[in-house]
Amino acid sequence: MKDKGDELLEREAIFEGKVVRLYLDRVRLPDGREAEREVVLHRGAVGMVALDEEERVFLVRQYRHATGEHLVEIPAGKLDAGEDPMECARRELLEEVGCAAESWTKLASFYTSPGFSDEVLHLYLARGLTYGESSPDDDEFLEVMRVPLEEALEMVARGRIRDSKTVAGIALASLHLAGRYPPAGGGDA
Repeated sequence: MKDKGDELLEREAIFEGKVVRLYLDRVRLPDGREAEREVVLHRGAVGMVALDEEERVFLVRQYRHATGEHLVEIPAGKLDAGEDPMECARRELLEEVGCAAESWTKLASFYTSPGFSDEVLHLYLARGLTYGESSPDDDEFLEVMRVPLEEALEMVARGRIRDSKTVAGIALASLHLAGRYPPAGGGDA
């Protein structure tokens, strides 16, 4: 038997921006009571664990206004309307760190914060890299780093990497490369 979810009764647009849309939903709960839900709609995003020939992962250090901190992250980006996640991953890897990859493996797709948002993040492992020039967006100020994957895993364990997509990507890539985690969706993209 399938669990019954909330029934949407009314949706009020609170804010519609370039990145997110915020709604206040009135819903009927499975027991018949009514409640309000704040919902953020987002097109989705991608993140890439890009490994060079020496098993070093590309990371970017950038200031994140919402946290008030500089964070260390894997290259990532938002999907454009109707954009295929794999194409977005290729574009963002080239823009942020100046790399193209010969081999792409999908690691996972997951909801980032399902308590209030529908954002899905798609994670990929990128290998067989060729190098060129990066061209970040005008409002992106990135410091590109290459760190041995094992060291990046230690940075996660020690709390030096606190970005969720990066934590998940480094952990899943490490497990996958150790043969302990099959790729999501059946393999290479």
